[in-house]
Amino acid sequence: MENLDTTQTRLTDLEIKASYTEHLLEQLDAVVVRQQQQIDTLIAEIRRLRQASQSETLAGTTSLRDELPPHY
Repeated sequence: MENLDTTQTRLTDLEIKASYTEHLLEQLDAVVVRQQQQIDTLIAEIRRLRQASQSETLAGTTSLRDELPPHY
């Protein structure tokens, strides 16, 4: 009888640990999804900036920020 109680207690403990592990895995999965969305957004922004930079270079336009001030 004592062996059965010990086995039941161990089984319950394992079920609790499995439940916590599943919850943690769901949380980590959500973090990974959010980070991938951020990465995708950053990649799109980098592409946009590169295209804008290439367009300016090809058009020969320069930004006032690219020019040195008169005192240099």
